Amino acid sequence: MKYRTIGTNQATSREVSVLALGAMLFGTVTDESTSFAILDRFVEGGGTFIDTSNNYAFWADGGLGGQSEELLGRWRKSRGVGGEIVIATKLGARPRTPGTGFVDNPEGLSAKAMAEAAERSRERLGVERIDLLYAHIEDRTVPVRETVEAFGALVEEGTVGLLGVSNHAIWRVERARALAAAAGLPGYEVLQYQHSLLRPRYDVPEPLFPEGSLGHSGAELASYLGAEPNLTLVAYSPLMGGIYTRDDKKLPYDYDHPGTPARLAVLREIAEETGATANQVVLAWQTSGGLPIIPLAGASSLAQLEENLAAVDLELTSDQRIRLNDAV
Repeated sequence: MKYRTIGTNQATSREVSVLALGAMLFGTVTDESTSFAILDRFVEGGGTFIDTSNNYAFWADGGLGGQSEELLGRWRKSRGVGGEIVIATKLGARPRTPGTGFVDNPEGLSAKAMAEAAERSRERLGVERIDLLYAHIEDRTVPVRETVEAFGALVEEGTVGLLGVSNHAIWRVERARALAAAAGLPGYEVLQYQHSLLRPRYDVPEPLFPEGSLGHSGAELASYLGAEPNLTLVAYSPLMGGIYTRDDKKLPYDYDHPGTPARLAVLREIAEETGATANQVVLAWQTSGGLPIIPLAGASSLAQLEENLAAVDLELTSDQRIRLNDAV
């Protein structure tokens, strides 16, 4: 395994594996026995970075979520896991009532909602301090300053370490970080957005994001990472649910454009050259590039996890990276 440091404050920064394990479906779609086996093997393989959210997976039973955090709490307790494993979670998108969702009825990012959500997450995870806590989605009903100050209070009281943000417009991320800096408060140091080899169209509105998807990482985010070397991108859905290896998977509509076949063709060429799978090439391309990217890949079986772990040791040549980057 290889490792990367996230965060800049000596008191909260952490060294984590360059591959993160997504636990979104643990405790719901993926049963407890399988989830425990995957977690055990991930740690055995050197993995130290696990990701979840307080609303995972509310859609599985029409409830409020929390099953993933609860499972991770049971796994930690049964295995005697301590501070060597970094567990990140998120708040803001948990439904307020059963049968609703994060679009129509989210808990939001008010100071009150955040304090309560963080406390409940700590209880479910069985931890005194959350290693990394993200603002999961935007809440434009709450002033950015209130959210910034609420995060600062959580860090100050010692119940949260690093701060992160996901699925926000980049201008709002920068505004929050500027407000935090001006007030002498901790700001976002980890960004979580969808990122993969294939590139979506950014001019296609989505039902959940009429302005265009706020979850995709595009040129603006890449430029921001390049200008702010202390930031790290945690890239969710790097394998796009099996698009690269499964013929039964259909491309999302915003990826169905003329540039996609060219990138897929180069990917298959390089997979053949290296003897690796297409998934492994994508993960290696992310972990070994010039930008600080940590792919966040889920797994529903040990076989999938083994494939992902093996990608860490795959070395791409500079020529192969250029071909992947430049394919259009």
